[in-house]
Amino acid sequence: MAIPTDTVYGIAVSPFHRRATQRLFRAKQRPRSMQLPVLVDGIAQARAMAELEDRARMLMGRFWPGGLTIVLRRQAGLDVDLGDDTATVGLRSPNHEVARALCTAVGPLATTSANLHGEATPPTAREVGELFGDAVAVVVDGGRCEGAPSTVVDCTGPEPGLIREGCVPWPEVLAHYHPS
Repeated sequence: MAIPTDTVYGIAVSPFHRRATQRLFRAKQRPRSMQLPVLVDGIAQARAMAELEDRARMLMGRFWPGGLTIVLRRQAGLDVDLGDDTATVGLRSPNHEVARALCTAVGPLATTSANLHGEATPPTAREVGELFGDAVAVVVDGGRCEGAPSTVVDCTGPEPGLIREGCVPWPEVLAHYHPS
């Protein structure tokens, strides 16, 4: 299914169904070495997916819902297929009612931008549907979605690491990771 988010349209599947995530990797032509991030409706769903330390919770409290994806260590025994890396999970709570409502209704969603790997993401539901055709069963129309991608920060070590700068400026992330 393709859904609107606060950044761009995304393709979303249940991370708990291996065949669904495998189809997502194929449809997007995304290498399995690039792990799928997971959308959650908030901190409670994040806690079920990952080990949350105080600093990660501080970032969630400041930037969620919003455009910050936080990479954390997976909860022990979490059986999801997000790609080749089985130790971590990237989590984000989007600032979009439709996306969060879906997470509340069905649980966390493995989601990635609705584009072919390395290409631009179409800004409309119609264009997403045309791009993916039968590979995506449902496209939820949320109007134009053409924001900057999320900022991705790795919080698995003693200091945060910037994986990708997006709509949340890196200096702002650091200021909240190391409050004065």
